Amino acid sequence: MNQSDFAAGRQGKNSTVQLRWPAKFSEVPKEVFHREDVYRVELERIFYGEHWHMLCHRAEIPNPGDFKTTHIGEASILIVHGDDGRIRVFNNSCAHRGTQLKTISRGNSAEIECPYHRWIFNTRGDLLGAPGTGDFPGDFRKEAYGLTALRTAEYLGLIFATFRDSTPGIDEYLGETKRYVERALGDGRLKLLGYQKVMFHTNWKAYTDNCGYHGPLLHVAFRLLKLPASKGEQFITRHSHKINYAEFPPGSNTGFLNDFSVVEIRDTTTPPQNTVVNFFPASHVVRNLDIVNLRFGFPRAPDRTEAHYAYFAHQDDDAEMLRHRIRQGSNLIGPSGFVSLEDGAVFNRVQAAAGTAGTVEFQKGVTGRIEAPCLLERASEAGNLIRWEYYRELMGFERD
Repeated sequence: MNQSDFAAGRQGKNSTVQLRWPAKFSEVPKEVFHREDVYRVELERIFYGEHWHMLCHRAEIPNPGDFKTTHIGEASILIVHGDDGRIRVFNNSCAHRGTQLKTISRGNSAEIECPYHRWIFNTRGDLLGAPGTGDFPGDFRKEAYGLTALRTAEYLGLIFATFRDSTPGIDEYLGETKRYVERALGDGRLKLLGYQKVMFHTNWKAYTDNCGYHGPLLHVAFRLLKLPASKGEQFITRHSHKINYAEFPPGSNTGFLNDFSVVEIRDTTTPPQNTVVNFFPASHVVRNLDIVNLRFGFPRAPDRTEAHYAYFAHQDDDAEMLRHRIRQGSNLIGPSGFVSLEDGAVFNRVQAAAGTAGTVEFQKGVTGRIEAPCLLERASEAGNLIRWEYYRELMGFERD
């Protein structure tokens, strides 16, 4: 099966779901957070639709034969660093009987062998051989049974994939996000430090619906550490990527931490910053203090979202800077970081209340209908509404 055939099988153009969307621009129906039928159409139109999905950084699979398993929606995906240096993204499924090829999250293998019938593929996805081919049909050709490759693109080491040939080119799709990604990642020459992984009891849209408004209000560490409330900007692109950016001067030692160095800013190669690039639908590039972080969000059910936090250093970091980034990354902004700990609890509480009747309504910075691309005040909730409008149109929901 080639990529076009595989994408066609995922399109689901005829799938529809009935939902009454409020007429008021600032309101969103709670139903979208828990309905199974809505979730199924989201998979078809968004995750298997005309969107690029950030899947990894080259630093996660730096050597030929390295691989990583992941998901786009509920589709199992295999990313392989080929022996030719090229990184490819495959359907994690044998071309024979559809068996999942790899189950561990990362590894290295010179060949990819299916455990069921021992079909063997090389790191470029070509079928090398299969037992018993003498009994196969006469028209069997190995060349026709390579792994199904998705369309891929790379930017600053970030690996993207899409199921659709009709998805816009990566440069157009990323658009204005590129300058913010460069602020966060530098030249893209990174080294993987490790992961934190968590399952949130929440819908994937609640996980991605975070805003700059909540930070100093929800997170106790903002107040205890007296982190400066720096001004910044929020930018929404026409493909509904949301960027929050602010220069972030160092905080003051309030005595709350026994070792204040964990929140120090030591990287002098870039201005102190808080950069969050939220790619639609559910992945993030984050630079906060000296933390270089990628976040991957995976819908698991209408009320479940799995999130992977990957942490990186720069290849040129010395041993002390490496240790500093590890300490910051593991302590500050992960699923149990002392700056971001409360996020998971709020995600769960949003989901717990989603089954009640009515709508949610956004207020901060909302003055009426706005459209992307646009530049907003950093703490405004209006950027969330642009993304909700983009989502509503993709799903085909009519306003009441």
